[in-house]
Amino acid sequence: MNRGFPGIKAVLFDLDGTLIDSAPDLGAAADQMRVARGLPSLPLAQYRPMAGAGARGMLGVAFGITPDTPDYDVLREEFFRNYELRMTQTTYAFDGIAQLLADIEARGLAWGIVTNKSARFTDPLTRAMPLLKSARAVVSGDTTPHSKPHPEPLFEAARRLALPPEACIYVGDDERDIVAGRAAGMKTVAALYGYLGAVDTTEHWGADAAIKYPHELLQWLDVA
Repeated sequence: MNRGFPGIKAVLFDLDGTLIDSAPDLGAAADQMRVARGLPSLPLAQYRPMAGAGARGMLGVAFGITPDTPDYDVLREEFFRNYELRMTQTTYAFDGIAQLLADIEARGLAWGIVTNKSARFTDPLTRAMPLLKSARAVVSGDTTPHSKPHPEPLFEAARRLALPPEACIYVGDDERDIVAGRAAGMKTVAALYGYLGAVDTTEHWGADAAIKYPHELLQWLDVA
């Protein structure tokens, strides 16, 4: 049975937790702050689920703080500096992503990245990872006046690809990815192999499809 989405010309991906596993570097940047303050190191398993939330998630795990906490901005900048110095040390593409991107290109489809990561980190990271250099569009969290779950970053990616939004699929591992994709009029796919935040199920996200492994995305691209 054909399960593909008709009329698709491009696939857009979230970055952290969807294309790449950056949790080890993100977690280490926050854990470095704990150790510097005489606190015991935490295992990566505690940081991993919240890696998709960036500084907010990592500082929440490391210190139990929120953006409303006094001195949060100072701590966030310390975290950013730590991460900036090590962001490619232990960050890798998820297993199967390289082949998936090759298969997408072999089908004559474009692909791109839409992330809430700021360009301060997205740009050097995509330059440093050869696998990501063939992205036809890269939209960071501060590329437009809005970040996900607002649809504007996805609209911007579609504009850069010279495609209508409905000709794109958006794949992500966080509810805000699916919310943004739906608001942009794109088909959405939940990446169940990603971080997923603190949830046990993604059914309430309302994604059009869900995949447990990257290669499963291909079945949604095989349209006769």
